[in-house]
Amino acid sequence: MIQASPYRPVRSRWLLRAVVAALLAASVAPVWAEAPRAAPSADFGGVIALREAYLSPGFWADRLPDPDRVILDRAGIAAQNARMRSEDASIHDLRALPAQLPRAHVLGSIQSLSKWPERTLYGQDGKTISDRQRTDTLANLALEAIPAQRPLQYGLVTHRAALRAFPTALRVFSSQGDTDIDRFQESALFPGDAVAVLHESADGRWLFITSERYSAWIEKRFVGIGDADTVLGYGQHGPYRVVTGATAFTAYTPEEPRVSRLQLDMGVRLPVIADWPLEKTVNGQQAHAAHVVQLPVRDAEGRLALIPALLPRSQDTADDYLPLTPRTLLTQAFKFLGERYGWGHDYDTRDCSGFVSEIYRSVGVLMPRNTSAQAISPALDRIAFTAKDGTPTRDAAVKALQVGDLVYIPGHVMMAIGHLDGRTWLIHDTAGGGWIGADGKRVQAHLNGVSVTPLEPMMASDTVSYIDRITNIQRLRPQTPE
Repeated sequence: MIQASPYRPVRSRWLLRAVVAALLAASVAPVWAEAPRAAPSADFGGVIALREAYLSPGFWADRLPDPDRVILDRAGIAAQNARMRSEDASIHDLRALPAQLPRAHVLGSIQSLSKWPERTLYGQDGKTISDRQRTDTLANLALEAIPAQRPLQYGLVTHRAALRAFPTALRVFSSQGDTDIDRFQESALFPGDAVAVLHESADGRWLFITSERYSAWIEKRFVGIGDADTVLGYGQHGPYRVVTGATAFTAYTPEEPRVSRLQLDMGVRLPVIADWPLEKTVNGQQAHAAHVVQLPVRDAEGRLALIPALLPRSQDTADDYLPLTPRTLLTQAFKFLGERYGWGHDYDTRDCSGFVSEIYRSVGVLMPRNTSAQAISPALDRIAFTAKDGTPTRDAAVKALQVGDLVYIPGHVMMAIGHLDGRTWLIHDTAGGGWIGADGKRVQAHLNGVSVTPLEPMMASDTVSYIDRITNIQRLRPQTPE
């Protein structure tokens, strides 16, 4: 998602490694390079230099000398996540919140998010958002109702739910006729996500919440309020099922609609009821062909309850997070290939930063939500660029990219998948994309989904390349003392 991204100094050791690797690459062909071969004359699907074979994760894994190399083991990932929670200001510790929230804390949290844009906004009908709509939306913030001390409440999300900049379902857009990017859409939360409830809208239909990675408005009907131990302890002890597909769904059940065909996105972890007799039914269906998981639901009074549900064995899940290896990162990324781009997790899909964070979530790695926070996270191994960094420096860093490295330009993130035919290849969830065509003019592609593209030809404008606009590269690796 597009946010301003401040710079930090370049990590010199990272850059030195990048330069050395690039020099070596220029003189010695990598051991996994293929022999030169004649390329087909046409670009597959109209994407510059793309071949159909490149759309398989196995193609890229087979080019690596050690695709099953463990980048971080479970202990290393636990240490990495602890570092993320302690060093990255975008990650919130819900346990650290006071039992009584001062008005200034609640008011500041809401006002930092719920700022009415200065630009003209349009509705889905193409008409300008009216002054009445603006007034009603701002009034629903109910800022005057925030008490001097607000008792903290905890809850679990019961259904995939949008996070909004304002307590409204009103969709707003920056231009007439372009209704893909709703400027009030921020993100999404998933079944089992824990939240702290800070405030309620004037109409009683929305809650302002803080989750581990984001603060925003969520529909009240998707949050069950419970005690701190139940909420914060949910899913903290095994056995589990971790969603390893792009999505998975619980079994359909008319007996319990609250857990029927529930969408579960990659990386969601659910506790398993291990001692459930497999011949016993769950919501009218015998359990032996599914995993019996425990899901949060909300009763008529808004209270939290935990009930059994069936997660069919046919769904793409695992009993723990996947191993963090280059092959895993490739496999998980390509499970989203072709999925429609969804700004702020709109359309029940995801955007560029949601895409990469959910790949890493499937191996148990915690990432910030937005590109602005991911790109500068002090908990990752970062190389930063400024306008003073010229072409040689940028090209050296690009040539040294490894599978899983994250490349940031303003408002966008891409994941490296390999090098081939003098190009660096990426997979990314993008709303646009473009390159210089054979006629010398920029092709403005409407990729609008998870796509595979080369980095070098990509152009941000008629004269500025993506490489020229790189602000940061982030890598996950074992931490060593400086």
